[in-house]
Amino acid sequence: MSTPPLAGTGIPPGAFSGTQAQAAREVNTASLCRIGQETVQDIVFRTMEIFQLLRNMQLPNGVTYHTGTYQDRLGKLQEHLRQLSILFRKLRLVYDKCNENCAGLDPVPIEQLIPYVEEDGSKHDDRGAASQLRFASEERREIMEVNK
Repeated sequence: MSTPPLAGTGIPPGAFSGTQAQAAREVNTASLCRIGQETVQDIVFRTMEIFQLLRNMQLPNGVTYHTGTYQDRLGKLQEHLRQLSILFRKLRLVYDKCNENCAGLDPVPIEQLIPYVEEDGSKHDDRGAASQLRFASEERREIMEVNK
């Protein structure tokens, strides 16, 4: 029995499966950067949790320590370290994929990335501002003389 075509298109449902799989593999570089940013935030959060666990742990300096509590905290610490390792591997994959996607791009000179105002225009603007300031000062002086 054959599969019915998509409603109103005459196209069988499996026709795009190869294209969809390829599109799933091709991820936008901006999306990768967002995933990388979220991964870094997760790494920082996990690291803070590890430091919190370590701060709350007591050194066994002759103090009777409950083995159950110790095993529980040790298990939590090992789980956080395992998750941290996974997050670093994920970040490395994102980094490599971003570099791969950007490998063919020509580097853009920094001068083109930063808006630059030529000095000629700024001198004219300064003169215009100075003349407006001078005019406002003269007007203020005239008003003060009238008020006296």
